[in-house]
Amino acid sequence: MDKNLEIDLTNMNNLLEKAKNYAFDFLENINTIPTFPDKSIDYFPAQLTKDGLGGENTLDAFMQRFYKGIVSSGGSRYFGFVTGGATPAALIGDWLVSAFDQNATACDHSSAAKIEEEAINLLKELFGLPEQFSGAFVTGATMANFVGLAIGRQWVANQLGVNLSLEGLYAIPPIPVVSATPHSSILKAMSMLGMGRKHMHYIPTIDKREAIDIEALENYLKQLDLQPCIVVANAGTVNTVDFDDLKRIGELKKKYNFYLHVDGAFGGFASCSAKYKHFVEGIEEADSITIDAHKWLNVPYDSAMQFTKHPKLQLQVFQNNAIYLGDISETPDFVHLVPENSRRLRALPVWFTIKAYGQNGYQEIIERNCELAQLLSEKIYKSKYFKLLSATKLNVVCFTIQFGESMMTLENIQQFLSLVNEDGRAFFTQTVYKGTPGIRAAISNWRTEKKDVEMAWEVLNNAYNAFVKK
Repeated sequence: MDKNLEIDLTNMNNLLEKAKNYAFDFLENINTIPTFPDKSIDYFPAQLTKDGLGGENTLDAFMQRFYKGIVSSGGSRYFGFVTGGATPAALIGDWLVSAFDQNATACDHSSAAKIEEEAINLLKELFGLPEQFSGAFVTGATMANFVGLAIGRQWVANQLGVNLSLEGLYAIPPIPVVSATPHSSILKAMSMLGMGRKHMHYIPTIDKREAIDIEALENYLKQLDLQPCIVVANAGTVNTVDFDDLKRIGELKKKYNFYLHVDGAFGGFASCSAKYKHFVEGIEEADSITIDAHKWLNVPYDSAMQFTKHPKLQLQVFQNNAIYLGDISETPDFVHLVPENSRRLRALPVWFTIKAYGQNGYQEIIERNCELAQLLSEKIYKSKYFKLLSATKLNVVCFTIQFGESMMTLENIQQFLSLVNEDGRAFFTQTVYKGTPGIRAAISNWRTEKKDVEMAWEVLNNAYNAFVKK
């Protein structure tokens, strides 16, 4: 055995204890660690050493070279993208995932598949999904959307009498994909699936909203004359968390020939709250659903779920025929249902956090985050410096800068956000809403409290004053 390996094996407990202390120090101070990296850090290139440094020296080298560039993206004032954190129970589960190192592929090789099955069933209860949905874990919303559209692609081809997984796209005409405000990952999935980004057909939205105009959608479906297509509905758009009318879209399925995929990456969590669950009414009409776990479920990256009513079509697409995997049973292994053959046990942190905090725990997180989004919205509404671009429905606040009569350009927004984010106490991201450059604040972290919004508001106002002086 290599000498360093032998030393590290003997010293494993002390190495893990040292790593634990570094991790605990980070977590204990997460809300004082900057939300944005120090630009002065010099990441000088390292060379491969012949004999290696050994575990302890490598840990020390990491802390010296890279730790200062680790940001508090899991902290209470990181409002960029839609980034959750990691609940204590989810962190426990995630640490055990690495220690156990199970390949969550085959149902009879370990308890890993049973954990995934149980976690999926717990999630279905949490989201109020009917029993007929099956599910599996993937890396994130992009891959969940990829799986959903892949199943939809197979469904459309079957409607045309073609098994696409065997014949390929050469055997059918282009598949129309229809949506109003699709997330960029939908277009990325279409590109990866060979369906082509240009075959996204954009339906007009309701005036002053991002939700689809149902009458315009129906008019488009009529024009297809029962040609099968894929409709992508939003359960929470990225800018304003707007929701398509899922119930009315579901009713259209009785008249028109389409596969319904619902992108509910984070908006799907509205179902956890009696106050907000009306937003997702009708989601049970979907053929497939995307929900992201490393967003509002607050488990570590990377983790998401795809749900579908069409496991047989899913099997047609993703089956992995190899002699060493054995025959495909009535209940296929997960290797036959998702793109990855090698699969981290992503279900374990989810299982831990749902078992630890339950329905009420997640309802509290969702509702508290939404209340804090309303608090920030109220401050913006009353401010002379900022302006809401849309009403705040859930946990994302979309706004821009007020600067006299002049229209802010995207470059102006970027300059302003540089001042905000370099402060290090809060982090926001840019956007464009209905042609107007703006700012997004996505409040998705279990740690976030009123004091964090107050501090973020102070940062925004300080940045505004500095921006005006420039």
